[in-house]
Amino acid sequence: MAISEKLLNPGEKLFISCRQHPKALFGPILALVVFLAIGVGAQVALGDGDAATWGKRIVWVLCAIGILWFTVRPFLNWFTTVHGVTDRRLITRRGIITRRGHDIPLARISDLQMEINLIDRPFGCGTLVITDASTFGEVRLNDIPHVEATQRQINELLHAIHGGAGHRRADEGV
Repeated sequence: MAISEKLLNPGEKLFISCRQHPKALFGPILALVVFLAIGVGAQVALGDGDAATWGKRIVWVLCAIGILWFTVRPFLNWFTTVHGVTDRRLITRRGIITRRGHDIPLARISDLQMEINLIDRPFGCGTLVITDASTFGEVRLNDIPHVEATQRQINELLHAIHGGAGHRRADEGV
């Protein structure tokens, strides 16, 4: 489970708990392969000798820095970013050293949009765009697994909170 139980209030029930889809790691994996290829290519191209040894070390240090920045950092960001939906609120937490969180009461959500691009379709993931009545305006949750089912589940929770108010108003006008 991605969301810790200690984040929940007494009596609050967790319905959705997830991380971004692993598809978000394709770019960092590609960066890892590129940096390793650069390091091996430099190893072969520089040959032997004392000057070549220092050149190889410099190239490998630069590759290690690139791997840390473009592979390890994005992986840690992916690993520490979690989303959850309870019967009361939307919870997002992210951050490696400094944790940042954003909670939106479900009653304040005014719009829920889903975006699935061509790359997302084979993986069954997508982006949820949640608009609320706060000064922040909207929250984008990228690469959510099973995005359509997640949107339906959040819509059911919103309907339950509002008690089908939209249907009652339609009946009152008849």
